[in-house]
Amino acid sequence: MKNLIVIVLLTFLPFSCFSQNTPKKGEEKSEMKPSKNDDGEWDLTVIDTQFDYFLNAIAKPMSQYSESYLKTKNTFLVTEWNSYYSSGKYRNIIESGIDYDPRENYGIKFEYKLYQVFAYVSWKYGLKMNGLSPSDATR
Repeated sequence: MKNLIVIVLLTFLPFSCFSQNTPKKGEEKSEMKPSKNDDGEWDLTVIDTQFDYFLNAIAKPMSQYSESYLKTKNTFLVTEWNSYYSSGKYRNIIESGIDYDPRENYGIKFEYKLYQVFAYVSWKYGLKMNGLSPSDATR
């Protein structure tokens, strides 16, 4: 009886060492979504260490843009970005779609930051986007 228990335990021991991965149901979509900060203003978090440098040293200042100009540009650029994402074009650069509603009033700070994300990607990776002014990626 002791030998039978030892054999059963030794038989199931290798199975207990396998990882416990659960299969994904469907494909998960990765999207950048605007969120409100503690002050109730819309905010966009960019997780790239060079983005802050770009914003402070290379990007044109916010005062050079109007909110309506940025909203118009962002509407076009988000559409272009999402079409690249859904088609799989530039997979090494575009890792997520952007959830952006042009009817929402995000405010000039958010619109500026979003526009600068596109300028940053153009500056860092050389990605040419039709809705982006060439002078916005350089100073």
